[in-house]
Amino acid sequence: MKKNHPNIFRALILFAILIFLNVVSYQFYERFDLTADNRYTLSPAAISILEKAESPVVIDVFLEGEFPPEFRRLQQETRQLLEEFSTYNPHIEFNFTDPLEGGGNARQVATSFYQMGMTPARINVAENGRTSEAIIFPWAIANHGNKTVSIPLLKNQLGATTEERVRSSVQNLEYAFADGLSKLLEPRKKKVAVMRGNGELKDAYIADFVKSIQEYYFTAPFTLDSVAVDAQGTLDQLREYDLIIEAKPTEPYTEAEKYVLDQYLMGGGKQLWLVEHVAMETDSLFSGAGSAIALPRDLNLTDYFFKYGLRVNPVLVQDIYSAPIVLASGSGNNAEFNPYPWFYYPLTLSPSDHPVVNNIEAVRFEYASPIDTLKNDLQKTVLLASSPNSKLEGLPREISLDILDREPDLDAYNEGEQALAVLVEGRFTSVYQNRVKPVQIREPREVSEKTGILVISDGDVVKNQLQRGEPLALGYDRYTGTSYGNKEFLMNAVNYLLDDTGLLDLRSKEISIAFLDLERTEEKRTFWQVMNLVIPLVILGIFAMLLLYFRRKKYIR
Repeated sequence: MKKNHPNIFRALILFAILIFLNVVSYQFYERFDLTADNRYTLSPAAISILEKAESPVVIDVFLEGEFPPEFRRLQQETRQLLEEFSTYNPHIEFNFTDPLEGGGNARQVATSFYQMGMTPARINVAENGRTSEAIIFPWAIANHGNKTVSIPLLKNQLGATTEERVRSSVQNLEYAFADGLSKLLEPRKKKVAVMRGNGELKDAYIADFVKSIQEYYFTAPFTLDSVAVDAQGTLDQLREYDLIIEAKPTEPYTEAEKYVLDQYLMGGGKQLWLVEHVAMETDSLFSGAGSAIALPRDLNLTDYFFKYGLRVNPVLVQDIYSAPIVLASGSGNNAEFNPYPWFYYPLTLSPSDHPVVNNIEAVRFEYASPIDTLKNDLQKTVLLASSPNSKLEGLPREISLDILDREPDLDAYNEGEQALAVLVEGRFTSVYQNRVKPVQIREPREVSEKTGILVISDGDVVKNQLQRGEPLALGYDRYTGTSYGNKEFLMNAVNYLLDDTGLLDLRSKEISIAFLDLERTEEKRTFWQVMNLVIPLVILGIFAMLLLYFRRKKYIR
């Protein structure tokens, strides 16, 4: 019996050590991210948002059920990210739900998602050499108190494969959830003025954009009508806003209005201009027997932008890489809608990795003009540009649908990339420096504080379509069912101009996702099935033979 005492003593010591290690590990819990791209390391921006959750935030994720391998990866990455969120702040709770659980009708479920503003995704599933279509619901809903926000998990990418879409979506996951949580947890502080009075787009056509802005900032309409009577009062009121948005003005600005806008900028105010120097609308083609005249549009802003280092040229950009125009053939119930390439609708590319345009879908322009950047001390960044296969057309010019019947001369599209959206940052010099001031204000400024202005050479970038009088999502084309990156680009631009750069930095996070080669997998399918079946049996047989050999050797002695 005495011989057992040391063993019992060692066992008790081992048991005590295990209990001690468990207690210590519980008190000093730490996770280590050993991935090369730090995919499981939360960014400072996400952490600062998570810290604001002082009561339960419940996230329902609709990524449960049977998915193709690519979407199982999206499901897995979403779960792992939310586990990181929950580990950092236990108030973050999440559930994975299958919307079609219990045999739910896919059409009815899809309709309910549409009504909540969450568009389901149709995907092609390749299995055993056959391709079928499936519907999934790549969305999450976050709830906090009486507030609810929807979070998109799958990004749209024109012409992208499923793997590319999932890879882009995984890179966007942390931003998507952090952005959604910020809407729930962070109070609105900054103010945005939506300018009116110079023929800007009507409210219905900017409704979706303004509604999206209101999730982050206070917004209000603002007019410059009283400048001629009370310039100082108008400027004082305008300075209460952090950003002004000019959405496709069509009426010229007076010198007094320009001076107030200039002094607003000198005081550190930010400006977003969606301005057109070409008067041309697609509706004119249909109401004018298939043709219309594109004319220069003078807004009296040439010197305004020139002083800030920009020149919007009154010419048209045509681009081989473009969105289609949809034309109807037939009438009544027999009408068919067919897309045709329309080179006046450039799909813009981003020549930079700026956070405003990083990892976004192509932005659709309509009848855009090129922007020249002029040399001065201000920092200029071309955010969006046409493709290298572009050409320029002078004005006035007749535009006719008859060009669809002719083969384009591709050799003529050799003008190279044309800047269509340019960000200017720094300390600006007043347009009216050393000039007679059109109106008197107190303490006029000649040089600005550090600020920024973004000029986009097409007002229709911010224009949403209407269906039965109701606004559709910005960037969605109801005729083709395609979603472009207009909304994402403009929201990023507003966030950036208002210095909400923490979330934008999340867009630059690069994550490497490895996928199986589906074609090669299908070719080698039978081989690997046989190997997975045979090899374990062979290994098991070898171990059995070795065991039998050593047992015989032991007892034969």
